[in-house]
Amino acid sequence: MKITLEIAGTIFGFLAVYLTIKENIWCWFFGLIQVVIFVFIFYTAKLYSDMILHIIYVFLQIYGWYHWKYGGKNENNLQITKITNTVLWVLLTLVLTFVLGYLMQLKTDASFPYPDAFTTTASLVAQYLMIKKKLGSWLFWIVVDIVAIGIYFNKELYYTTGLYVAFLIMAIIGYFQWKKRYKKDLDYAK
Repeated sequence: MKITLEIAGTIFGFLAVYLTIKENIWCWFFGLIQVVIFVFIFYTAKLYSDMILHIIYVFLQIYGWYHWKYGGKNENNLQITKITNTVLWVLLTLVLTFVLGYLMQLKTDASFPYPDAFTTTASLVAQYLMIKKKLGSWLFWIVVDIVAIGIYFNKELYYTTGLYVAFLIMAIIGYFQWKKRYKKDLDYAK
């Protein structure tokens, strides 16, 4: 059952990221299915920070769909923009990582409390920035994917590890595709 769920979550996760790169609003639907599946996977793997993250993702998937549909000018066509206050986002990620990691280490039997807390907090920042269509969100995802690959491999979640290797490659592609689109939109606006 665990492997079947992991394979299904992997497929839906791959589709969600692929559609995000393409700026297709269906990314949020496939993402919703993926995050629900991974709530159960991470609970059984004792990756509680990741489990909490995926519970929050359920709501962020719904908000992301809404924002991409109605968040642009005249309620359409949300544009890619650059992140402002990058240092603030990085500091927020690090502080929240320390707090969550400490709580997980102190109060639970969590595996990898600090790396798991990092992937959780950095993913929340990345997801929020993705919802807002910020180009730099992909850079957060790249770092998250690198750390997550190590965690999931060590927990013997091999399909999930493979998914995050694919996510890493897709995040790099997504960054360059969104950057190209961002520059094109800037040129068009001139």
